[in-house]
Amino acid sequence: MAKGRKNGLYDGISEELSALMRTGWADTERHDLEQAEQAPYAAARRAALSARFPGERLVIPSGNLKVRSNDDTYPFRPHSAYVHMTGDQARDCALVLEPREDGGHDAYAYVLPRDGRDDDTFWIGYTAELWMGRRLSLGEAERVLGLSCRDVRDLAGHLTAGAGVPTRILRGVDPALEAAVTTDEERDTELEDALSELRLGKDAWEIGELRKAVDSTVRGFTDAIGDLSTAVATSERWIEGTFFRRARLEGNSVGYGSICAAGEHATIMHWTSNDGPVRPGELLLFDAGVETHSLYTADVTRTLPISGTFTPVQRQVYDAVYEAQQAGFDAVKPGAPYRAFHEAAQRHLAAKLVEWGFIEGPVDRAYELGLQRRFTMAGTGHMLGLDVHDCASARNEEYVDGVLVPGMVLTVEPGLYFQPDDLTVPAEWRGIGVRIEDDLLVTEAGHENLSAGLPRTSAEVEEWMARVAG
Repeated sequence: MAKGRKNGLYDGISEELSALMRTGWADTERHDLEQAEQAPYAAARRAALSARFPGERLVIPSGNLKVRSNDDTYPFRPHSAYVHMTGDQARDCALVLEPREDGGHDAYAYVLPRDGRDDDTFWIGYTAELWMGRRLSLGEAERVLGLSCRDVRDLAGHLTAGAGVPTRILRGVDPALEAAVTTDEERDTELEDALSELRLGKDAWEIGELRKAVDSTVRGFTDAIGDLSTAVATSERWIEGTFFRRARLEGNSVGYGSICAAGEHATIMHWTSNDGPVRPGELLLFDAGVETHSLYTADVTRTLPISGTFTPVQRQVYDAVYEAQQAGFDAVKPGAPYRAFHEAAQRHLAAKLVEWGFIEGPVDRAYELGLQRRFTMAGTGHMLGLDVHDCASARNEEYVDGVLVPGMVLTVEPGLYFQPDDLTVPAEWRGIGVRIEDDLLVTEAGHENLSAGLPRTSAEVEEWMARVAG
């Protein structure tokens, strides 16, 4: 029985109530479920992972609920590696690849099955089905996921009993499963690296999901700009809430904390408090992305003049960032070094900063010393997928020191940020932050801008705002 609340209103459960609760329930097993569209793609991903680790058991947990406060939990979001390998999003689960003698693996999803009606666990406690919602039965999960499913409550014992099988586990996700195995940290890190690297190239199904994420994000940006007058009357929170409504309507949620940074907040790279004023005459740096129901996310940024028209200095900064982004775009093509788009954009911004007299030239020296970073702050992009900063555990030689290949999806997002207290720039430049970010798919012919539905040039932005914001 689930542990009761210390100060709950009921002292216990009578035998009569327990008996009443266990009877009179219909058989709700669903026999009409079809295999998920993602299932064959997930099977191909598991096969690729299997080929990397012959003869070893691999354990990839989905994760557990995390307490927000007291007995309230955060909305559950499974580990991206588990989702990538199964298509499943349930809590307290794990994918286990059991080694075969031929070098391959048998795959099992260990899932939390439906609560039975023969005891009180199905209606007592905050994780019971009558509190949290119906789960899939083992049979239902097998039909949807396209792989064998077992009861996860038996997994720890199975792992302990099979201690002689060489095992790797994805660490930091499920403490109870980690405690049930004896593994080597270095070898576990190799598994984590491999799981990230297998996500560098997206398959056709994943690219379709990213298109959905970007398309919803474009609509969310349009919603927010249409509500800009209300944001001026309230705060950045209105922009955040407007976009969130679109994300929940068309997807699972936002893919990360939205950045709705008006005025000098635009100079803060990850401003997510979103509680400041929205004032005409200043800029709004709006960085947000819809996460689809399958958990793939977009990541787009636009910097907008709140009054609808850029001031001369704002336009000068914006146009420099736009030109840098275009230089980055031109470097995104198959066979190019991953770093090429970053270097192209950063070199352009370094040249502008030298031209304006904010850093000392010549440009090659300034770039070599990284002097532009006082004003550019971050890198120029990252991989995108199930995580907004996807493939984060991939090795450098496979990621930042690798080359672009068709199927990769990445952001190109240069920016310039002039802090409000920076005495090295003229007063009228202080507090200006500009970032432009788009999501690019590497293709055989070069690249496709998935977020091209949003305007990029300063003139296009002003026309868009006049049309949408009024």
